[in-house]
Amino acid sequence: MTRTDPQALRRGAGAGAEADAGAGAALDALARVVAELREHCLWTAALTHRSLIAYLVEESYELADVVEAPGELDVQALKGELGDILYQVVLHALLQTEAGGFTLAEVADQLREKLIRRNSHVFRPDGTLQARFPESMAAIERNYAAEKDRERPGSKSVFDSLPASMPALALAAKTLERAGDRAAPGHLAGAGGRAGRDRAPGERVPRTAGAPAQPSPPATEEELGELLFDVVRAARARGLDAERALRMAVRRYQAQRP
Repeated sequence: MTRTDPQALRRGAGAGAEADAGAGAALDALARVVAELREHCLWTAALTHRSLIAYLVEESYELADVVEAPGELDVQALKGELGDILYQVVLHALLQTEAGGFTLAEVADQLREKLIRRNSHVFRPDGTLQARFPESMAAIERNYAAEKDRERPGSKSVFDSLPASMPALALAAKTLERAGDRAAPGHLAGAGGRAGRDRAPGERVPRTAGAPAQPSPPATEEELGELLFDVVRAARARGLDAERALRMAVRRYQAQRP
């Protein structure tokens, strides 16, 4: 099943909906166990929203490790890591329930409403299915972006909702995505107007006699990884913080955009 096969995606989603029909009772039982831990375990009782953040970040990276591991996906490990992240969600919701804020059910209801609202290509406002569905990813993405824009009419910038604490590389990628910027920088565009995507892996950009060597645009993720690693090594050798440097560059870029 590929991402660009809407029919296959639809069949897979239907099967998932049937399999998760009994999740409600399991989630209720999980919430009761977590509540009992909060009541009877001093360590769990001492947790706060702030102290939980480090665990949530760690669990997210562990989930990414399982998904990105070479070879066949370890579904048991995946199930375990998803459970660890679900535990974080239940804990945060329970903290708010104790404080008189909101409940886990309200979190689920708000998410359901948001999914219906943002995916109007699938759902009518009352949650029933549309009579027809888009058959192209481009149409789906345009619709989703338009719905998100309607949710933030007072936003001054397309970057307003980007979390400032995102890792700098992820923040840079999301910033460029929000800006619709797909152009490669001039010094990485390749010689003679050839972009990196037109160059065979490992091929070097021709160099004009007497001209300084120009960096070759990476053609594969492996080459990109090596380039980024070299940049970090060079920064470290000069006592520079690569993470902070990139974050500041992203902020300067954002400040120049509407």
